[in-house]
Amino acid sequence: MTEVVLTPNTEIDIKIEADVIKPDEFAGKSKEEIEQLIVWQGPDQLPLKNFFDVKGQGGSSAEETSIVIKGDVARVKMIGAEMTAGKITIQGSTGLKVGAEMKGGEIVVEGDADSWAGTEMKGGLLHVKGNTVDHLGCAYRGSWKGMTGGRIVVDGNAQSQIGGGLTGGEIIVNGSAENFCGIRQSGGLIVIRGNAIRAIGAEMSGGTIVVEGHITNFTPGMQYEDEQYDLCFEDIECGGVFKKFTGDFAISKKPKGVLYAGKEANLEL
Repeated sequence: MTEVVLTPNTEIDIKIEADVIKPDEFAGKSKEEIEQLIVWQGPDQLPLKNFFDVKGQGGSSAEETSIVIKGDVARVKMIGAEMTAGKITIQGSTGLKVGAEMKGGEIVVEGDADSWAGTEMKGGLLHVKGNTVDHLGCAYRGSWKGMTGGRIVVDGNAQSQIGGGLTGGEIIVNGSAENFCGIRQSGGLIVIRGNAIRAIGAEMSGGTIVVEGHITNFTPGMQYEDEQYDLCFEDIECGGVFKKFTGDFAISKKPKGVLYAGKEANLEL
């Protein structure tokens, strides 16, 4: 793959929207053409070179283009939005909506990601090695359909409304979650390796949620079914004993949502 290196060259006060930072836009462009790509800062349209030093040129296609961002870009929004192929590596933390609506390719965030990471994602891989905030893989406000495909992996913790409106794809959080994980979920898979707080699977009608740790306030519309052992979802394994619940019966008489809760961490259920 041909590599393009972006290095922040200024302190960013007003956040910028930089959905042009993706292999689809860089492919086939020279260094000078990449420098002239337009980003938004408030009402102003400005060239990318005002915020980043550019080294290298795009590959012959998006598939052959790799972008490396050296440093923290927590005030840069929408990196990798709607990308279809190629790779982005962020050597630091990133701002809102990283990988939003991405269709393919791979994004690796070596730090933390702000809210709305992987919003309405359709394909590809988003890997956050740090923590995320709210609305991971979620639907936009006003929309009922969130992530439909692809995979999101978070090595740390996530906060609230993970996978809101999830219809497909997979979200794996290796740390803990907070509130309303899987709200309105109708398909796909969410795995929380740590703990969760409340309203897990609220209003879900399909799909699967696994919480290996403790659930502080259990969703009342979930109905106990039985115990199951050593769950496996293709290449995703969840070892141990789990209590299986279906729901959410608060919104449907025949819901198809499944919630697995680690037995040892939830003996009171």
